[in-house]
Amino acid sequence: MRMLRLAATATITALALTACGGEKIGDTGAAGGSSSAATDCGTFNLAINPWVGYEATAAVIAYVAEKDLGCKVTKKDLKEEIAWQGFGTGEVNAVVENWGHDDLKKKYIDEQKTAVSAGSTGNKGIIGWYVPPWMAEKYPDITDWNNLNKYAAEFKTSESGDKGQLLDGDPSFVTNDEALVKNLKLNYKVVYAGSETALITAFRQAEAKKTPLIGYFYEPQWFLAEVPLKKISLPAYTEGCDADAAKIACDYPEYDLDKIVSKKFADANGPAYKLVKNFNWTNDDQNVVAKYISEDKMSAADAAKKWVEANPDKVKAWLA
Repeated sequence: MRMLRLAATATITALALTACGGEKIGDTGAAGGSSSAATDCGTFNLAINPWVGYEATAAVIAYVAEKDLGCKVTKKDLKEEIAWQGFGTGEVNAVVENWGHDDLKKKYIDEQKTAVSAGSTGNKGIIGWYVPPWMAEKYPDITDWNNLNKYAAEFKTSESGDKGQLLDGDPSFVTNDEALVKNLKLNYKVVYAGSETALITAFRQAEAKKTPLIGYFYEPQWFLAEVPLKKISLPAYTEGCDADAAKIACDYPEYDLDKIVSKKFADANGPAYKLVKNFNWTNDDQNVVAKYISEDKMSAADAAKKWVEANPDKVKAWLA
């Protein structure tokens, strides 16, 4: 995660939007799974943002859309703001795991009126700073942010110079970390691992080799069942403490993750929209599918199929 994740800020024309994995708005990619001929569902354009929890949610929605509704699903590997730009062209129908993004909601829902909310996914999102379990056990006071400068030297790397390294993930993820380091007067430098996979690998190795590491992480995330990272207590979040991005000095809020869809897609009120609107599951549900994909190396379609077949009642409720 989620998490959280800062939108890309490049100004790009609607038909030439830079995307994760080299895709652009205008490219198409058929979803896996058991496709059936498209019926009145038609084509369902589904954005895929670059973290496995999102991929798990999208995989299940795509599988049900194809198998039960006869939709022709096209998946787009797009970072967050890039995906939202596709709402206005009709090239993206749905973003199915949104982490807050009041800035994007203001732009695309309130001002441009090309998008609307389709309700909660049921997932609760938590973002913060974490250390591997061995560090919290050896240095019990390290989980209090007031003590982080005392340990800064432990986290020095070639990339952080004379400061401690605070490891973040994909630069497109929502993050307040640079502002937090500055405003809390911490002797740390934010360094980007580059992806969710790289972040997980770093934490896994830090625990296995008992090497120091502090970094950004989030829930829901299947990896926490493997390595129960310990969260740092930052200054408590209060309403409005993150209103000015440059002055943030508080923890991240808990996010009620939601779904955002094209207004035209919602107004048409077709089968795929109703599925997205009705879709709801838990953090544990998502973590199961995400683990199938990341750890068990199943395809997204096979992971979705396995979960769907084990949870017929939940799926039935989405299709009601």
